[in-house]
Amino acid sequence: MGCRARTTAADLLRVVVSGGAIVPDPRHRLPGRGAYLHLDAQCLRNAIRRKAWMRALRLAAPLPDDAVAAHLAEVVGEPVGEQ
Repeated sequence: MGCRARTTAADLLRVVVSGGAIVPDPRHRLPGRGAYLHLDAQCLRNAIRRKAWMRALRLAAPLPDDAVAAHLAEVVGEPVGEQ
């Protein structure tokens, strides 16, 4: 979603809307429309910058994505905030 590069779904992090926020779905099991993101901080920053969440998840208004950023920071071991 952020860099638009193609790869297998197993290599990507699925995100969904749950409880009024965008949350990570690492096991690919949560219900609802999902969007996929590389496990890369730059890919997340690109998705945020391009406002890709709204298009990919068909949102009417922006939702918080802090849980995705926290999960990605834990997985890749580097801060993910916008730069």
